Amino acid sequence: MAFHNRDKNRGDSENAAGPPEMVDGREALVDTGQAGAESGPAGAGAGKAREAEGVSSLSEQVQKLRVEKEDLMNTLVRRQADFENYRKRIEKERHTDRHRGVELLVERLLPVLDAFDRALVEHKGAADADEYRKGFELIRRQLWDALSKQGLKRIESVGKEFNPHLHHAIERVETPDHADGTILGELQPGYMFNDRVLRPAMVRVAAEPGSKSAREN
Repeated sequence: MAFHNRDKNRGDSENAAGPPEMVDGREALVDTGQAGAESGPAGAGAGKAREAEGVSSLSEQVQKLRVEKEDLMNTLVRRQADFENYRKRIEKERHTDRHRGVELLVERLLPVLDAFDRALVEHKGAADADEYRKGFELIRRQLWDALSKQGLKRIESVGKEFNPHLHHAIERVETPDHADGTILGELQPGYMFNDRVLRPAMVRVAAEPGSKSAREN
């Protein structure tokens, strides 16, 4: 009888304890669901924020790379322009040096031309020097042809108006037969090399009688 009451009491206590555990379980499930419902939107928002930050960072890097590329391209263009200017300047300097070298050579050969001209004038009336003169004329012509091809030109003087840029007046002669400033004679020829005066012509210039220029002479 005692055992029967003990079992009955055990059963009653288990039945009494059963429902609260089920209730607690349902409550736990409900609580877990509510927590998930509360944490879901927050997690999605955080993910979107991180994604936005990543896109923003990537955009900034692309913009930075684009700026660096433009800077490099501008630097390259400037370097190319500087190199082209340098190349042109070097070519111009080389051309000037070559031109100046030829000019110096021509200038040193002018006395040779003068010597030929004097020799031809001195032997002009000698009958026995015809062959000698012809040889001089041939050599002088060959020398002149070589120099003229390089740009040498003789300055015209006799009968021309005196030009201080082309002529150097050695003597002024009073004469009523020629206009004042007319070149009467040439004492030494002048030459131009590539449109630049290499040596002015030494000339004799007409002066009006009683003029100031004639008195100064």
